[in-house]
Amino acid sequence: MSGTGTTSSRPLFEPDFADDFSAPTLDPGRWVAHYLPHWTTPERSAARFDLDAHGLRLRIDADQPAWRPENGPMRVSNIQTGTWSGPVGSGAGQHRQQPGLRVRTAQPTRHLWTPSHGRVEVTARASPDPACMLGIWLVGFEEASPEQAGEICLAELFGNAIGPAGSTVRLGIKAHHDPRLTTDMADLTLPIDATGEHTYAAEWDDGGVRIFVDGDPVGSFAQRLDYPLQLMIDLFEFPSSGERNPADYPKTAVIRSVRGFRVAPGR
Repeated sequence: MSGTGTTSSRPLFEPDFADDFSAPTLDPGRWVAHYLPHWTTPERSAARFDLDAHGLRLRIDADQPAWRPENGPMRVSNIQTGTWSGPVGSGAGQHRQQPGLRVRTAQPTRHLWTPSHGRVEVTARASPDPACMLGIWLVGFEEASPEQAGEICLAELFGNAIGPAGSTVRLGIKAHHDPRLTTDMADLTLPIDATGEHTYAAEWDDGGVRIFVDGDPVGSFAQRLDYPLQLMIDLFEFPSSGERNPADYPKTAVIRSVRGFRVAPGR
């Protein structure tokens, strides 16, 4: 990590995207309620969730299938702001996070919110379950080029590393398949209880990437992601086996709101 803080030349932003999840249904004009659906099948990629007065509650249920059998028992409920893929059997699609992936369910191209620069703020409550992780990422869309694959990790919050006395937030840059980038991640222990509401934010522009928690700067990276990114917000469960006790479910995390901003004209 190149240091904490922000630069003196931070741009000004104007609103570009917002959802407080107060509608009775999830807005399909903003969100796809599947996790990387091109690499698997719909019943495995589909998110489990509720909408109530507290926002969007992502769930992992006892009967939820694994995302991909080849990946073991990992389960995930995710919302994301775009999709695209090549034809079934091809290797074309966003977030090729492991070798050998092939499209199983072809996806239409949906640019619901895929900015190339801007700011995003996600207010959320993480799960305290030790087998769970709440992830908030901006991931390269890759449609124009498979090298446009970098990631801004606003927060990865593992249930076994959060609590009343403090929480560890994993954040930074992941290069994936972008040869211009260098993976630069940090685990920061902050004086917050991540099971309560906190706001995780990132700004990115030609000057680099800046990450914030509750408005405080916690990371600054002199790396440039100048291509479309999709927002992904996910609740994962990484169980040690396929056996489940229904009494332990559902496992949940709550997304209170999402705000997106673009750089104001002339800035």
